[in-house]
Amino acid sequence: MIPRYLVDFDLRALPMIKTDVIVIGSGIAGLFTAIKASEDRHVVIITKKSILESNTRYAQGGIAAVISDDDSPEAHLEDTLFAGAGLCSLASVNVLVHEGPQGVQELMRMGTAFDLENGELALTKEGAHSHRRILHANGDATGFEIVRALSEHVLHNENIEVWDNHFVIDLITSEGGCVGALVQLPDGQRVFVQSDATILCAGGAGQLYRYTTNPEVATGDGIAMAYRAGALIRDLEFIQFHPTSLCYPGAPRFLISEAVRGEGALLRNVKGERFMERYHEQKELAPRDIVARAIVSEMERTKSTFVYLDITHESEELIKHRFPTIYETCLQYGLDMTTDWIPVAPAAHYMMGGVKTDFNGETNIARLFACGEVSSTGVHGANRLASNSLSEAIVFGSRIVNHIRELPPLEHVDIDITYDLHRLGPPRQPIIERRLKLQKVMVRKVGLRRNKDTLTEAIDELNRQLPIFQAELKKREEYEFANMLICSVIMAKSALKRQESRGAHYRDDFPHRDDASWRKHILMHCDQGMLEETSDDV
Repeated sequence: MIPRYLVDFDLRALPMIKTDVIVIGSGIAGLFTAIKASEDRHVVIITKKSILESNTRYAQGGIAAVISDDDSPEAHLEDTLFAGAGLCSLASVNVLVHEGPQGVQELMRMGTAFDLENGELALTKEGAHSHRRILHANGDATGFEIVRALSEHVLHNENIEVWDNHFVIDLITSEGGCVGALVQLPDGQRVFVQSDATILCAGGAGQLYRYTTNPEVATGDGIAMAYRAGALIRDLEFIQFHPTSLCYPGAPRFLISEAVRGEGALLRNVKGERFMERYHEQKELAPRDIVARAIVSEMERTKSTFVYLDITHESEELIKHRFPTIYETCLQYGLDMTTDWIPVAPAAHYMMGGVKTDFNGETNIARLFACGEVSSTGVHGANRLASNSLSEAIVFGSRIVNHIRELPPLEHVDIDITYDLHRLGPPRQPIIERRLKLQKVMVRKVGLRRNKDTLTEAIDELNRQLPIFQAELKKREEYEFANMLICSVIMAKSALKRQESRGAHYRDDFPHRDDASWRKHILMHCDQGMLEETSDDV
């Protein structure tokens, strides 16, 4: 019931704009890749809101790369593989840990100002890292600093056009390759943008859940449009819930960075007791999926809706210097983290799975690439190691651009493409109601802890929403809901299929990891259905 395209159209009747490269999205993946591509290509960046609005902007912790002499790529690789729980691609992680430092240097050349200590790059440590290798900026505003620097570079670049407030409805394919995108302009008109290469940098899908650290734009658009176009979607059952988002009346689910625990913060239940030692030997620095489930277990045991994060034993100077954004945000709601314990609870945060790519970021569809959270490069496996995501974006962004330079230009594109399902008119039920219902289903039945019964119920409830694809969709919120529904169905079906617990995927009815049966990936394809692929981790 999921159609090839979300809307009916006749490509011959639409205005056509040609460019060398389309970049869909404006986080670190989109901005960095666009800058690299613009060195010898004309690039159009298409973003559905503004160039500054993305998951990257809200990234606090930092970017992981081997910088210090007492660290090594081998140690970074080992930490990444351990967190990934047997599903990382060893070859992809090798690429990340060896090419990441060079990518950081490029970010600095593009104007990113990372924090310094005594004239040297300041490094911190986060959960499951064996060394201090996390670079940060303005304390806890790393993502914002990166977006600031890259967006300034983009806006002064003659080879880059930025289309704010435009929505990419679908990818256009012809003869097995991607030839561009169907785009809706701010006034509702549509155009066909033809390109030699299309790069998905559309971010994640945190908005599938009612409680998330992601901004409103994170609705899984890139994954859904790639799925409709025939791309392979891999590992979507692995959604990371950040253990510590602010949980306080009147406040948003603001992320309290993992770096706070890295700098010594303790987790306490509502009785004031430390509890992580009962769940893992690394205590507060355990992998985040373990910390998140431990918090939920402790909330259930104490019949509470939150636990506390306590960093009051550290100096006021350290807290204000290292975490100025978190400090100021908490202060707005009457919480002083230098003296108060901060109430926190898990929230949907990061998606390990996505559009499957090779080492050059190319999908199974020729000329279609994916970079950043929307992609599945094999780096993260079943659970992302903290702060590897920003590194992944710049490393594979560079590789994508290098590969695009080897592609011959499209000499002829057959635009004799029409699509008409005779759709029946606008959706009957308000989209805001549909969206809230979907989010409730996902948080209650496809959340941190899952089982066969809840997942089956979720799939049944989501399937009842599928008639939306027979309606005539015209608005951004309608496209977003359709994309969210596709991602939710794939995620729930993948979670039901994986009958084990591994990384960020936890099944109450299969609480143990099963390498003999499940050391493999689950993929979804629009025509072939569910597929399996052996993991190459060792």
